[in-house]
Amino acid sequence: MKKAYLLGLYEKSMPEMLTWAEKLQAAKNSGFDYVEMSIDETEAKLSRLDMTDGELDKIHAAMRATDLSFKSICLSGHRKYPLGCPNKQKQTRGLEIMKKAIRLAADLGARTIQLAGYDVYYEKESEQTKADFLKNLNIAADMAAAEGVQLGFETMETEFMDTVEKAMRYVNDVNSPYLGVYPDAGNITNAALLYGGDVECDLESGRGHIVAVHLKETLPGKYREIPFGTGHVNFKKIIDKTWSLGVRRYVAEFWYKEGDDWRRELTKAGKFIREYLDKE
Repeated sequence: MKKAYLLGLYEKSMPEMLTWAEKLQAAKNSGFDYVEMSIDETEAKLSRLDMTDGELDKIHAAMRATDLSFKSICLSGHRKYPLGCPNKQKQTRGLEIMKKAIRLAADLGARTIQLAGYDVYYEKESEQTKADFLKNLNIAADMAAAEGVQLGFETMETEFMDTVEKAMRYVNDVNSPYLGVYPDAGNITNAALLYGGDVECDLESGRGHIVAVHLKETLPGKYREIPFGTGHVNFKKIIDKTWSLGVRRYVAEFWYKEGDDWRRELTKAGKFIREYLDKE
């Protein structure tokens, strides 16, 4: 019987030097249903947005050979080129990145692009950066609508957009079926602790607009590289709640650490998460 959900694997959970086919096969061998491609702020990853037809053909060949796909993209390249950047050249570059990422997603058959919830990251926030961010989000939503690609805000580790409720303010302002929320379980758990809030209530605020969920472990004040089961994220509560909200796509987010038995870590992570999902 086919599962009622899909569980994806974050690309950065595997060594960088692996080929496309090796990454897809490793994910498949570990029980994952797809891989979420990373387009971060490094030039190496941003260059993926300008791949030649021949380079794209290699990805398609790898997907056919492994019978596994890149069904989503984690687009964190806007850290360096944010949509609200006071530097207009960087802002324009940010829109170019958005356009190319949407085109790449459409080419790969990826359904979802996770957007970083920042108006700016390295620069100083202001009312103008927020206004430019909203203006460019409207442009991005129209771009996504043309290709039928879903955009979803990641709830971040910074105050600007660390909750679903905050993300929904922009989702409601743009009011497009192609812009939603893609919560990070670890980040909203830390935000709930910080503000004295409730994770389930926060997720409820995104009802009808949550496109997928990043399942990541955290500790108070710590947002990365916490092994599953050693932090304070209540995965059962988050999966139960998001499932009740209609979510059926989840991605295990964790990072490869040099020297680790990474294949074993993939298997452990998949087993840990499926224990919750398979009970739904």
